[in-house]
Amino acid sequence: MSSKQFYKRGWHHNKGRGRETSVTCGFCGRIVPKYKTFAVYRGFSITDPSLRSELGGRGGSLFSTKLYACPGCARHRRIIKKKR
Repeated sequence: MSSKQFYKRGWHHNKGRGRETSVTCGFCGRIVPKYKTFAVYRGFSITDPSLRSELGGRGGSLFSTKLYACPGCARHRRIIKKKR
């Protein structure tokens, strides 16, 4: 990897923080430290008009989940982009 990174982390990894939590990548299943991941929110919405009318006002977006993407998946899925 070259000296220029595609992304910057918000804080530096240092000894005073202790053991940091690990999370599972939502796309490939890799276990990665949480400070290296990128949060992605995925929603589910109903587009069928008949179902939407049955639900009433709640037909917009029903579920929202938070996934974590490892750096490899974030680059592959273009969650983060190369700086030009």
